[in-house]
Amino acid sequence: MTALIQTIDTPDGALTILTDAQQRVLASGWSADQAEIVARVHPTLRPEQIAEGESDAAGAARAYYGGELSAIDGVAVHQHGTELQRAGWAALRRITPGSPLTYSEFAIELGSPQAVRAAASICARNAPALFVPCHRVLRSDGSLGGFAWGLDVKQSLLDREAGLAG
Repeated sequence: MTALIQTIDTPDGALTILTDAQQRVLASGWSADQAEIVARVHPTLRPEQIAEGESDAAGAARAYYGGELSAIDGVAVHQHGTELQRAGWAALRRITPGSPLTYSEFAIELGSPQAVRAAASICARNAPALFVPCHRVLRSDGSLGGFAWGLDVKQSLLDREAGLAG
């Protein structure tokens, strides 16, 4: 089966989404460079055949940007990682829009309060950005920290969620 890749326009720039044959998001990010998105997929999950096409995830991303913040919650994702990474990615999906956590708070959510570096690593290795909202984790001083797609995009997402949540 063929994977689908699509780039859509968003207020934060081009968002490219790669889904597998089951419509699960393998990787996504704010770049029009499709090869950059494919490269973020773990080699064991990287599809052999990729075609341009519309995915359900693209519709959810459009709805999110249209103000329906929960539209991304039900989108299936598929990542390869350790047990801790998979638990972390699931925990990221439970963070309420408009209520970001610090890396320390995120480590507590993982059940390992001392594992702050591991928590940051889980965010850094997250391939389906937006759908697994790693942008909702901040440094302990409230500053943005890192984000693969740029701090301007991270700030924009957080601002959108703060303004629409509640």
